Amino acid sequence: MDTIAVSDLRANLMKILKEIEHGSAIDITSRGKVVARLVPPDYSREKARDRLKEIQKTAVLGDIISPINVQWDGLQ
Repeated sequence: MDTIAVSDLRANLMKILKEIEHGSAIDITSRGKVVARLVPPDYSREKARDRLKEIQKTAVLGDIISPINVQWDGLQ
């Protein structure tokens, strides 16, 4: 993980944002102490939602509520 001083961040903001966009995480320091961390966004929820929409197009739902006439081993 890289670190950068606040003053350097101000001077190189666009360059730093490009690095973060490509996956880097950067700690921001003020007077030698880490005060914040810049990380790329986490799009996992959106990706999961998109994947579910794709599955929805071909999924077939059956009756999952009605009982079946099969004895489960766990019930014995």
